[in-house]
Amino acid sequence: MKLTRAVAATVGGLGAAALANRLLAWKAGDLDPALDGRQGTYRWRGFDVSYTEAGDPEDPDVLLLHGVHAAASSKEFDQMFDQLAQTHHVFAPDLPGFGRSDRPPLTYSAALYTAFVSDFAEDLTDDAACVASSLTGAYAVLAQRQSEPFSRLVLVCPTAETGPRRTWVRSLFRSPLVGRALFNALASKRSLHFFDNRDAYSSEASYTERDVDYQWETAHQKGARYAPASFVSGYLDPDVDLGEELAAVEVPVTIVWGRDATVTPLGEGEKLAEAADTKLVVFDEARLLPHAEHPGPFLDVLLDELSEEPVESAAE
Repeated sequence: MKLTRAVAATVGGLGAAALANRLLAWKAGDLDPALDGRQGTYRWRGFDVSYTEAGDPEDPDVLLLHGVHAAASSKEFDQMFDQLAQTHHVFAPDLPGFGRSDRPPLTYSAALYTAFVSDFAEDLTDDAACVASSLTGAYAVLAQRQSEPFSRLVLVCPTAETGPRRTWVRSLFRSPLVGRALFNALASKRSLHFFDNRDAYSSEASYTERDVDYQWETAHQKGARYAPASFVSGYLDPDVDLGEELAAVEVPVTIVWGRDATVTPLGEGEKLAEAADTKLVVFDEARLLPHAEHPGPFLDVLLDELSEEPVESAAE
């Protein structure tokens, strides 16, 4: 009798979880574009990758690459996108597996994202400057090392290490029912608020409830858990020494950091800048997203960097 009740309770719990998963997906609905501009689709390796383009095509190209987390999307750049497009031809894709791009049930990897960054830049941009955030900064560096698609790199809290690889975590989050329920809990509004307050921003005044609503909606699209499953299990970390890779890059590099960053503390930025012998710009009262917390000052720094003439080597 006890076994029967236990089985019934388990079945009932799974049924409730399945119903909750379906209701959350229905409530999220279709995801609207995060940025104003010309909406495009880049067909890549079976993915339909959504991107927003703005500005005069005759102006210099800039590619904006958002970071990687459970609710990631190009909305990360919404505070600076329109103004940057006044002087530059700007592209901002949703990475494969995120935002409005396709999210098939692949085992996502650092190699896949590095290849995407390289191919997108080569196919859609011309000698672009690249602004890349967090883990995607490492992909931009590796893409530059492999195919040199960029004229300049501006990297915001770049990292190549988020934690150990744990196959069981990836498998758990990819599982059809339990994994989806766990991911829904990870991407609940309460959890998103916690992440924003603890890691992303230094102050609640730096983001709005509409920002959290969009994070929630993008994290509840079909297939939303597959790319984050590889992220939380460490499988999106490239197996490289980022300092060594940066030191070998032959275009100008600027590293930007939030002084109060917790996910990637400022000390890591100082070590990277020293290893690569490159400029480090630190924003006070900022954490992981200084470009979102201080869009005006960040844009001033960015435009200064973009207008700076590359220093010619002695051989030239």
